[in-house]
Amino acid sequence: MRFCPNKLFTKARNLIGIGLASSATVSAAAPPTASTSTSTSTSSAADTSSTYTTTTTTSDSPSSASSLAVDSSTDDDHKTRLCIIGSGPAAHTAAIYAARAELRPVLFEGWMANGVAPGGQLTTTTDVENFPGFPDGVTGSDLMDRCRRQSLRFGTEIVTETVSKVDFSKRPFRIFTDSRTVLADAVIVATGAVARRLSFDGAGDGPDGFWNRGISACAVCDGAAPIFRNRPLAVIGGGDSAMEEANFLTKFGSKVYIIHRRDNFRASKIMQGRVLKNPKIEVLWNSEVVGAYGDEKSGGRVLGGIKVKNVVNGDVFDLKVNGLFFAIGHEPATKFLDGQLKLDSDGYIVTKPGTTMTSIDGVFAAGDVQDKKYRQAVTAAGTGCMAALDAEHYLQEIGTLEDKSN
Repeated sequence: MRFCPNKLFTKARNLIGIGLASSATVSAAAPPTASTSTSTSTSSAADTSSTYTTTTTTSDSPSSASSLAVDSSTDDDHKTRLCIIGSGPAAHTAAIYAARAELRPVLFEGWMANGVAPGGQLTTTTDVENFPGFPDGVTGSDLMDRCRRQSLRFGTEIVTETVSKVDFSKRPFRIFTDSRTVLADAVIVATGAVARRLSFDGAGDGPDGFWNRGISACAVCDGAAPIFRNRPLAVIGGGDSAMEEANFLTKFGSKVYIIHRRDNFRASKIMQGRVLKNPKIEVLWNSEVVGAYGDEKSGGRVLGGIKVKNVVNGDVFDLKVNGLFFAIGHEPATKFLDGQLKLDSDGYIVTKPGTTMTSIDGVFAAGDVQDKKYRQAVTAAGTGCMAALDAEHYLQEIGTLEDKSN
């Protein structure tokens, strides 16, 4: 099973935020000197096969074109030393390290897995200003497109399909999508976690919503943006994350409201104390947000305020804020594991301290799927590197044992 880089998929993802629908595989045969790649494709959600015409141009060779018919309904098993499940910074960092170690990894980037396009949560953000190496910032989609191209450059085989289940009960491990099965000696799970969002008028991604135009689910990621500086801001939540994000936002906002639907916080006492003593923070108890509207000065392009309802007496009032941050937790993408790996009480994969090793030898976890504390792109990338190195050492060990037994 070989795949071809599909730049049309990348362009479509940048334009519409979800990517080009395809259940076919995508190939990574570009040599290290490749400078540009272009692809055209035809596909249908109901089709069982797709035809790709791929042109690859390198810096020292003329362009060449080839057609590859891919039967996405094949049941043939494909064997690989390492399979990576995920498409964010952790997955692609692991792929880059593993591919450079000549492990020829297969990476399942998913197709709208957990409602997010290939590339993970960063594809839902605009400017990323805290990732090293981009002093002027970079969009989330562009950052992940760069990571994907780098994975392809070193020989990672990328499949644009979602893993539906796995079987870690026997070796080699089995990874299943709706159309194929991959057998792997080692697996890296890097499926991430999705921030929980609320649904109310103006909260969505569409033209009438203010998601990424004043509404966010990560204060640490977005709070320092110019649109929030010296402006009133609001945080929804009552746990430690909400307390932490509210305190963080006081560095930038003129005032920070915490909106909580109960009359007491569930956060730890020490975190509550920090919030209640901060003169820039005001708590709106027994309240919930029921709507959001645009800023008149900007022509409604960015958030201008929210409608807040008192859940005790039913009164609704306007609150002028230029930023609203959801701090109501994350959902790790671990359901497809069906309990085969040890998880903590919140559903995150448990790893051995200081490593990416899970409860099953040969299965590793990286990124937000095992990290509920930091949840940053750069820390995810770091654990992706760790997972690749751990997997490489594991494969070396079982290779040595197999050699001795033979």
